Amino acid sequence: MMKITFYDLFTRNLAMLFVIMLFSFNGLAAPALTGTSSNMSFQVDLIASNLQIPWGMTFISPQKLLITQRHGKAVIVDTTDSSITQVNGLPEVDAKGQGGLLDVAVEPAYKAPDGWLYFTYSKAVNDRAVTVLARSRLTENTLTHWQELLVSDSASSTYRHFGSRIAFDLQGHLFFSIGDRGERPNGQDLTTHAGSILRLNLDGAVPPDNPFVGHPTALPEIWSYGHRNPQGLAYDTTTQQLWTIEHGPRGGDEINLIEKGKNYGWPITSHGKEYWGPISVGESTEKEGIESPKKVYIPSIAPGSLILYTGNAFPNWQGDLFAGALKLQHINRTTPDSKGNIIAEERLVSELNQRIRALIQSPEGWIYFSTDDGNLYRLSPLDEQ
Repeated sequence: MMKITFYDLFTRNLAMLFVIMLFSFNGLAAPALTGTSSNMSFQVDLIASNLQIPWGMTFISPQKLLITQRHGKAVIVDTTDSSITQVNGLPEVDAKGQGGLLDVAVEPAYKAPDGWLYFTYSKAVNDRAVTVLARSRLTENTLTHWQELLVSDSASSTYRHFGSRIAFDLQGHLFFSIGDRGERPNGQDLTTHAGSILRLNLDGAVPPDNPFVGHPTALPEIWSYGHRNPQGLAYDTTTQQLWTIEHGPRGGDEINLIEKGKNYGWPITSHGKEYWGPISVGESTEKEGIESPKKVYIPSIAPGSLILYTGNAFPNWQGDLFAGALKLQHINRTTPDSKGNIIAEERLVSELNQRIRALIQSPEGWIYFSTDDGNLYRLSPLDEQ
């Protein structure tokens, strides 16, 4: 029998430590877990960490992600070597409570340095906070030509429910969401942008076919209303359908299929309960003239994002919706049928035990996702790396 000495153990452990450090210093992806879904195997790799709260992200090249951090900064992560570069040129952000630097998205057919990046963030206006939509250009790691397209009429003394996600319809328009800002009546008030999904041209102008253009008591940017806090927004370019996932009160998160000019009920209808007791919020769960959700989550999963999967890496997921869950800490996969009804649900990567904030599909059809612990992960077919 071979005798193992203290020196042998020491040198083996030292060699293992060296390998771990080598992976760390070279920024190489570290495997986190594996799993299966819809008869497809996947792996999850840790790509980067220490990203504060990475709230939104977008690909600025096939290998580089620009990631916003809620405290008001942004970084570029190279997914090939995990290197991180700070972004310069950001505006002052009112980063308090749920506010801060929020979503980021590149325009369709984006190409640097002339393409536009779109941002949403909270801004202080007369000692109150509002959600702002802006755009900028990126040269290397510096933002230039900053333009505020809409400083929304959504002021509130609370620092809750800013929204705010961005989606494009590939027809010259963008949508972005704003929550009720912690004031429930805003959901039914068309004189404020709060509690609404807005639709604009890419330059910030109001499209003439918006539903409330010319309405004497409604803001023309509003596309739909009656929303509590939609933090996920995805546009299906094949079916020309707009999806949102939004926070309900205690219980009652919703997936909604958005139609022009429709009322989605908050706070008249709701499936949730008051935080201070088992009292239902709203008059009922359904009411004539109000659109009902396609799916309700009881208990709440606390959804933080939404994408529609269209990639080839996981063909059995095509057309499915993926949402990040904050409270219940997983990726929530749902399958809509041809009529928009949700017919299946699955919960992925719950083993990570992390609040999943943002999701994005890569050019390869992989899914990158961020967590409130400051981590960036990649979900890809098993052993494809």
